[in-house]
Amino acid sequence: MRNELNELAAFAIVATERSFTRAAAKIGVSQSALSHTIRGLEKRLELRLLARTTKSVAPTAAGAELLKELSPALEQITRAINKARSVRHRPAGRLRIVMSRSAAVMVLLPKLTAFAEAYPDIVLDVVTVTGPVDLVAGEFDAGIQLGEYIQKDMIAVRVTPELRLAVVGSPGYFASRKMPRKPKDLNDHRCIGLRLPGGPYRWEFEQGRRAVTIGVNGPLIIDDTNLVIQAALAGAGLGLAFEEQVAEHLAKRRLIRVLEDWTPPIPGFFMYYPSRQHQPAALSALTNALRLSQQ
Repeated sequence: MRNELNELAAFAIVATERSFTRAAAKIGVSQSALSHTIRGLEKRLELRLLARTTKSVAPTAAGAELLKELSPALEQITRAINKARSVRHRPAGRLRIVMSRSAAVMVLLPKLTAFAEAYPDIVLDVVTVTGPVDLVAGEFDAGIQLGEYIQKDMIAVRVTPELRLAVVGSPGYFASRKMPRKPKDLNDHRCIGLRLPGGPYRWEFEQGRRAVTIGVNGPLIIDDTNLVIQAALAGAGLGLAFEEQVAEHLAKRRLIRVLEDWTPPIPGFFMYYPSRQHQPAALSALTNALRLSQQ
């Protein structure tokens, strides 16, 4: 198909220019190569498309009819190619981005207004999920995810500093309960579970060289840390969320933090995508807007 398009495009240029010399110069090939291409096209179509003399070239009746039908189609193809190429150089178009709800709130929303004003021709089509996603299979341009879950073959750009998780509960919840001092004490508490694609998240803790994983139990399992926080505020049980998400609640004593010395930093969020080659200008603009050095 590609070879046929090249032959037809070459014919259209020769027929329009009415000269192999000018057409060859325009395409950037030799006259002999161009002549060979036209002869090949005529042989396959079993039609003579160009009448040639030593002094002139003109389309035959069949060639003129083909040129009439061909010219609008070639112009449309040229416009489509130019439009596609413009995506590489002008920040415009739709970007499909996948991320967790926490990443949307913590990473994207704080920058969204400034980004929208700077790049009014870019549309961010955001899908929120829980857990890792295959970008290529899902037809996404990029994603935002915790560093530990990003595949090794992805290009990753840091968009937050290291993060810490916080185990929190409301003052009302703790009014009649002892605060846990070590992870295994969580077995005596109601905990709000976070659902991941593989099942409920097992809470992970570290202190020095000790690592502990707890399969918590409680009255509720949900798939959004923002809802976990709301449930904890309501006194439903202990919740696990990012420190940044609960900082204001902690400062105003709406929530109380426990097991702080068991929650070391984790890598934080990264924006990731499959390749640096031929990256659309819109994706470059979003990457530059979100990368940590810009904050």
